[in-house]
Amino acid sequence: MRSLQLIKTTRGATWALRQVKILRELGVDVHVVLPDDDGLAPAYRAAGAHVHVLETDIARLKMPSTFLRARRAFRDLVAAVEPDVIHSHFVGTTLFMRAAMGRDGPVRIFQVPGPLHLENPVTRAVDIVSANARDRWIASCRFTKDVYLKAGIDIRRVGLSYYGLDLDRFRVSHPVDLRAQHQLSPETKIIGMVAYVYAPKRILGQTRGLKGHEDLIDAVALLIQQGRDLAVAFVGGPWNGAETYAAKLKEYAQRQLGNRAIFLGNRSDVANLYAGFNVAVHPSHSENLGGAVESLCLAVPTVATDVGGFPDIVIPGQTGWLASPRSPIDLARAIAHALDDPAFAKELAIQGASLVRHLLDVTRNAQEIASYYETFTRKGTA
Repeated sequence: MRSLQLIKTTRGATWALRQVKILRELGVDVHVVLPDDDGLAPAYRAAGAHVHVLETDIARLKMPSTFLRARRAFRDLVAAVEPDVIHSHFVGTTLFMRAAMGRDGPVRIFQVPGPLHLENPVTRAVDIVSANARDRWIASCRFTKDVYLKAGIDIRRVGLSYYGLDLDRFRVSHPVDLRAQHQLSPETKIIGMVAYVYAPKRILGQTRGLKGHEDLIDAVALLIQQGRDLAVAFVGGPWNGAETYAAKLKEYAQRQLGNRAIFLGNRSDVANLYAGFNVAVHPSHSENLGGAVESLCLAVPTVATDVGGFPDIVIPGQTGWLASPRSPIDLARAIAHALDDPAFAKELAIQGASLVRHLLDVTRNAQEIASYYETFTRKGTA
């Protein structure tokens, strides 16, 4: 089996690299198309993949002449490699793949990394309408799979497999004592949120960030007003030019919470920080599995919003608590439940760790992908 994978970046998407490593171990002949030869490109080679450098993100091919050159080069590459399947990991590379190949070439798979584009009616329609009989999808959460099925896609053309974890990352070596570092009482409960700061997209009518930072600030303010001794720690800096928004976010937090809001920026010791949280909160407005994977993997009591893939792993009464998105009141309720019974919260978190380590085992997930390669390329598949 020969796979041609389209990956739009060499500076992230390490989940794709982990998958490629295991696919190679399983005997799949993997070719990857990257936009440059920097960043993770040497790691793909070290994993045994053949690396080809070509821009395949349609968002970066805006000039007709640039797109046509890339299209020609891509078709030549497909002809030379002769893959059994073309496997894309991003919306932009998927749209390019479809536009470049039309009805030609092998079966094409879009492994959908998250549901964000499916939550907008325009981008959802573009995904579905641009596909033809050669296209298949592998969702990475149940919500995403359900969207395609509800759109009328044949169930035989839609799979489900979670992107695998590097479990070695989720080990605590030296827990960080935020209470001591920030002159807080030993009795103060620490609420933690780990996420980059994404600015609102005003063109889409957003007034708050995608990750829900403001919602958590408001929820903690409500709990403090109820007499609880709390502080909230935010881990993660601004993403992709969001510095101005991040500064305004800090100002808002200071107005609402004073010194009970702790901004730690980007950190390399995230697992050690998680160890100091009483409750980890993931208040995103849109998400796949997101940071809930990390907190559950480390058996930290977890609250998340009821969006996207969160309900796959944050299961009320079993592994954590869910709250309505964009609702500080409901978020405060869920956090209060987690705080009020720490023994039960820890029990759920331990069960969550077991679930996540099973569902997101990278070897298991790569085996599923290899199986989908066989299923989707079999003659007679819808």
